[in-house]
Amino acid sequence: MKTKRYFSLILVAMSVFSMAMREAFVADDLVGTWKYMISDVPAEYQSGSFIFEQKENKTVGYVDSGEKNEMIALSMDQGKITFTTENQAGTFKYSLMQKADTLMGRIVSQYGDFAIIAVKQAK
Repeated sequence: MKTKRYFSLILVAMSVFSMAMREAFVADDLVGTWKYMISDVPAEYQSGSFIFEQKENKTVGYVDSGEKNEMIALSMDQGKITFTTENQAGTFKYSLMQKADTLMGRIVSQYGDFAIIAVKQAK
């Protein structure tokens, strides 16, 4: 009976450790500069950069499209990255999926819903 209990405890501990390591790997893999392109918007809004950094054991980020806007409520879960930015033009909600060195997804704003793709830049 004790063996079964210890086995269960070990299994739970390994699962928690595995999930923590996967989240750390995703965060480390995300850190860096990503150049993005947005479809179906005026030329001055089509490109910019995502900048992801590790600060105090937490992933933070910025969107740089001429001015640097902080990513609010940045969340990463199983390759899905979501965040919001705010500036004088309004609120923009990003929903992206990471596949290797590419982020693909959508931006939703008061101006519409737009496709976006970003590619990680070499260090």
